Amino acid sequence: MYSVLTPEIREILEAIHYRPAISIILPFQPKISLKTELNHALKLAIEKVEKELNENYLDEMNKLVMQKLKTILKNLNYNTHKRSIAIFVSPVFEKVLYLDIAVEEKIIVDESFQIRDIIYNKKQEQKYLLLVLSSKESKVFLGNTDTLERIASSNPESIYAYVNEASEKVANFSDMNARKEIVNEKFLRNIDRSLDIILKTYDVPIFFMGAKKLIGHFKSITKHGASINDFIAGNYEEKNVNELKEILKPKMDDWQKIKDINVLNKLKVAFEKKQISLGIKNVWKDAMSHKGKLLVVEKDFKYSAEHSGTDELSSKIFKAVEPFNKFSYLKDAVDDIIEKVLENGGDVEFVESGLLNDYHRIALIHYY
Repeated sequence: MYSVLTPEIREILEAIHYRPAISIILPFQPKISLKTELNHALKLAIEKVEKELNENYLDEMNKLVMQKLKTILKNLNYNTHKRSIAIFVSPVFEKVLYLDIAVEEKIIVDESFQIRDIIYNKKQEQKYLLLVLSSKESKVFLGNTDTLERIASSNPESIYAYVNEASEKVANFSDMNARKEIVNEKFLRNIDRSLDIILKTYDVPIFFMGAKKLIGHFKSITKHGASINDFIAGNYEEKNVNELKEILKPKMDDWQKIKDINVLNKLKVAFEKKQISLGIKNVWKDAMSHKGKLLVVEKDFKYSAEHSGTDELSSKIFKAVEPFNKFSYLKDAVDDIIEKVLENGGDVEFVESGLLNDYHRIALIHYY
């Protein structure tokens, strides 16, 4: 996922459409992998491209594109410290991007370079927050694929910081139950307030571990329940970092599910605040009005459309019906929306098909 369109990516998107357009996106780390291994992966990619070209395109175009690809391979930079490579070639255009992101391999032969191909093939890092709650203290950890490190909270993490405050509110010091309830209430509300800052600083999934009773009490007072991916009940007070990682491992193994839950949580919060657009026509309108903070779309959702008017802000779209008007026809309005959201500094997330049934397959969270 990219938050802005770089000049290099814009150059690719604005390239003249001319078939066949080849996009090759591959992991490429010369400083780690052997050159022979990289060359082998590139050779296999080229063979896949050549096979599809021979099956679907004229021989003269095949030769031109293949010649360009082979020239690009000869001139690749093996001294780069980047993590991946994206090669874009057509009979009238060629571009190589060295990217500082991990990607999945993808090879596309089409009539143009698609914006969603650049975004969708980014390999997402497993980054998350873990809040461990006990009867004595709270701990917050920041985790990724390899590490889990404790981070400092801006508020007191020990329950004992609230004992004196509770004493002032309970005149009868023998009433220990009342005092304990006040301490626990202050403690949990302080944790919930600290989540205000944490969730603004780290836009990642968050997990909550603690005793079943504490979790129940926290759920009854929190303002951030919709932002928490999962509550894991148990006594984890004495667990070390490695043990906590092991407990979380089964969940981390299905990272796509975690991501999807996190995105759906964001949509719920935005819906409650009425800061969201639903459905292709409403999303188009608000994206063109520069309202898009986060676009969420089912990964296979495409929408052929025609748009009315030349003014971007007042333009509306409707389902395309043949014969198409070449001046207003959009092969895929979703791609145009993606580009507009990125251009205006927003982000894009793809989710599995069917997850956005309640949102008409596409939703746009607005800037607050």
